[in-house]
Amino acid sequence: MEEKTAYQEKYEAKLKEWKAKIAQLEARADGAKADAKIEYQDQIKRLKEKEKAARSKLEEMKKAGSGAWKDLKSGLDKAGDELKSALDKAVAKFK
Repeated sequence: MEEKTAYQEKYEAKLKEWKAKIAQLEARADGAKADAKIEYQDQIKRLKEKEKAARSKLEEMKKAGSGAWKDLKSGLDKAGDELKSALDKAVAKFK
């Protein structure tokens, strides 16, 4: 399997996992009290923005040529790291 394709598939799996965790937070927010619900919703909004940015970087990489994708990889890794970090913090905060 080509390195680019393998990386994309691995990243797609990560994005699906992160999206599922965001959905879990949304479910918790639905059952939260009013003040906590607002905080949940703010966190979820920021997480969705980060998820959208990471997905956008992945789509950009998919369209990139065979040489250019490696240049985009670091941007995608950074976006993913930011999303994972924010998600981990949100999950820990709302446990």
